[in-house]
Amino acid sequence: MNTLYVILGAAVGAPARFAIDQYFRKFTDRPLGTFLVNVFGSFLIGLTFSKSEKVYDLVAVGFAGAFTTWSTFMLDIYLGFELKRYKAVALNLSASLVFGLLAAWIGIQLAS
Repeated sequence: MNTLYVILGAAVGAPARFAIDQYFRKFTDRPLGTFLVNVFGSFLIGLTFSKSEKVYDLVAVGFAGAFTTWSTFMLDIYLGFELKRYKAVALNLSASLVFGLLAAWIGIQLAS
């Protein structure tokens, strides 16, 4: 793994995630930004799955690794339970799994 590529990708990925999440929080209290970031990150990981090691390190490990966020996703799920928004929690959890897997699969298909 080329550490420099991972660092460069992460340096762009984390601020991009923050900016996208903050943008969507202006319009809704639902975790839409986190959802979109995680689905798009899944697509990017699938798209770069069979690419060169440098591209994979830059885009999948660096950018998508810092761009996507499991911890924020889990916090959103937890807070939904705390607020007794069970339907929203179920929708977020199931949609994230379905669309994340679908996005990764589409990325792999496009890369093949």
